[in-house]
Amino acid sequence: MIHVENLTRYYDGFCAVDGISLEIHRGEVLGLLGPNGAGKTTTLKMLTGYLRPSSGSIHVKELDITQNPIEIKRMIGYLPESSPFYKNMLVYDYLDYVAKIRQIPPNDRYPRIKHLADLCGLKEVMHKTIGELSKGLNQRVGLAHAMMNDPEILVLDEPTQGLDPNQIVEIRNIIKKIGQEKTIIFSTHILSEAEATCNRIVIIHRGRIVADGDTEALKQSAGKEAVVFISLLNVGIEEVEQALSRIEGIEKIEKIDSTDNSLLSVTVHCKSSADLREAIYRKIKATDWVLMEFRQETKTLETIFRDLTRRINKED
Repeated sequence: MIHVENLTRYYDGFCAVDGISLEIHRGEVLGLLGPNGAGKTTTLKMLTGYLRPSSGSIHVKELDITQNPIEIKRMIGYLPESSPFYKNMLVYDYLDYVAKIRQIPPNDRYPRIKHLADLCGLKEVMHKTIGELSKGLNQRVGLAHAMMNDPEILVLDEPTQGLDPNQIVEIRNIIKKIGQEKTIIFSTHILSEAEATCNRIVIIHRGRIVADGDTEALKQSAGKEAVVFISLLNVGIEEVEQALSRIEGIEKIEKIDSTDNSLLSVTVHCKSSADLREAIYRKIKATDWVLMEFRQETKTLETIFRDLTRRINKED
């Protein structure tokens, strides 16, 4: 549905987006995941036609965004990171105003507004001014705005930014419901949000794509290395390294910084996905060390993200 090829954007010599290429399919809920400054917002602005690329191309249903910007914008609903509301307007009046701008016929406006109020949980606040609302409710108004013309594609920039945990769950549920009928692209730097909401995740770092796939596929692709976490009482890192490094298959042992000087926490990195817990435990058992914690870490989206970005930083 959306084809992006070698998309690049410079700001006064700074490369914010560096040669991104991806295919976004109809019906996907795609999360664009990355830290602040990774290039997420710039990418979304180019996808919506708000910014022109420095180079590269964007096609939506075979239409070129530089040649057919109006036609493409009609297909897209966009919720920017900071929604530009008229704070003194009633929620109903604001949505009616948006409906008029979107050229929705007069007889269709009320049913459309009512449907969006139900979908976005706004029925109880339609008579209130936007300035009275919490940030969570403001985001719901923004979603209703973006959905007004019933777009095929919904683009959301950090939709849960600054919300409390309850509000995050509410917005997440709305996005999931909308995602049953729409193609959704949303950016976030919150790992749990991407994992809970998306059926596909694109990780972007320093303007480049470093991973692309569903959560399970990303975990499997990063699962070539097993990591064991150990916490020991009153023992030095040198002793641990000397004892455990003799085990075949262990690649490195890393000390984890701690405020408790009596406790040593380390991660043991194995060369493959082989389970070395028994060998490690037997080696510890043969000493007089006090074992406080012992577990094999599973690859989460957070550890994958951390490993990928750390690797890119070292390459640069």
